[in-house]
Amino acid sequence: MIEKGVEIPPAAGKVGVLLPGMGAVSTTLIAGVIAIRKGLAKPIGSLTQMGTLRLGKRTERRVPKIKDFVPLASLDDLVFGGWDIFEDDCYEIARKAGVLEGRLLDQLRPELEAIRPWKAVFDPQYVKRLRGTHVKSGKHKMEQAEQIMEDIEQFRQSRGLSRMVMVWCGSTEIYMKANAVHQKLESLERAMRENDPAVPPSMVYAYAALRLGVPFANGAPNLTVDVPAFTEFAARKRIPVAGKDFKTGQTLVKTIIAPGLKARLIGLDGWFSTNILGNRDGEVLDDPESFKTKEESKLSVLEYILQPELYPDLYSKFHHLVRINYYPPRGDNKEGWDNIDIFGWLGYPMQLKIDFLCRDSILAAPLVLDLVLFLDLAQRAGMGGIQEWLSFYFKSPMCAPELYPEHDLFIQLMKLKNTLRHLRGEELITHLGLEYYD
Repeated sequence: MIEKGVEIPPAAGKVGVLLPGMGAVSTTLIAGVIAIRKGLAKPIGSLTQMGTLRLGKRTERRVPKIKDFVPLASLDDLVFGGWDIFEDDCYEIARKAGVLEGRLLDQLRPELEAIRPWKAVFDPQYVKRLRGTHVKSGKHKMEQAEQIMEDIEQFRQSRGLSRMVMVWCGSTEIYMKANAVHQKLESLERAMRENDPAVPPSMVYAYAALRLGVPFANGAPNLTVDVPAFTEFAARKRIPVAGKDFKTGQTLVKTIIAPGLKARLIGLDGWFSTNILGNRDGEVLDDPESFKTKEESKLSVLEYILQPELYPDLYSKFHHLVRINYYPPRGDNKEGWDNIDIFGWLGYPMQLKIDFLCRDSILAAPLVLDLVLFLDLAQRAGMGGIQEWLSFYFKSPMCAPELYPEHDLFIQLMKLKNTLRHLRGEELITHLGLEYYD
């Protein structure tokens, strides 16, 4: 347990941002940070850059920006590097992804062209719809992890980095459950040397990061760092870890709407969700085994928020279906459509229909930025292991084994802001409010 009001070392020096998977999300993040540095755009969607938090009583009128309240790294100090299964530079990747307009990309072209991905660890048995050409070789997975560590160390030295953070922005792997291999670090290391299929590429990256003391966040629903071998090692070595699966699009809407229905005790008969998506993520999820991983992440949200075991008359029998359809013409501009069958007073039926025309990478990029800055803060503050206070950013938040994950977006935000208050020795906000009327 961290002490209240700890002394946090300043965010001095350069911070390396390590990105396995330099596709649409990563290049949208990198281009966005460069554009913000140049004064061409605002960091909209980033809690660390635009968010505020209240301190003390409402009458005190103390509402600083988060970035002025806790010592976060400056955007000017972020240095980007990463791995991808294709060798295009970041300008070419961003141009092909089609997320950002060409006029903006051309203004950032020199900086983006200077960032070229390193060869990636990749195996098509875990992501069956992709075929990589820019990949590492090695006699076993431990050797591949050592190659990743060499990339990281070379990056650290060549760019004069003080600290680093790794965020998985790669594709969704096939569905896997933790087994005996994942219980202890020693058994996981043995499995890597034996090329055990229980160790997917994302886990190789997580191992490399933790071995070098680099905080790790998982932006996909893969198992990755969410196994006892890694979480126990991270806690012991005081390395922050977080995940899983960036909360964007349809699940973001669910974690906003479902708490409102529950707060008003409005019943739910069914929630049908469908998506059309045409980017690399959509192509990967067209494979049933990768979709199973994503489906598990998406389906768990409503169960945990609505708590049917506590409210059987309202939520014990609702039907929840999720569909994702690969539709190339849509590109990165996803459409998420929800039909929600609800009931109210005396059981009378009603409906909500939501059509969210969103841009997946535009929603994800500021989440990656915030995770980099908050994980770097957590490490300087001595916070190791699972960072549950960062659940705000994930569809399937990691938590201690004896706990259930908190999915309610508003509780997650309160948890995050209270953690920041706690770190700085400020009173936690309960919103009780009785002190104003005593």
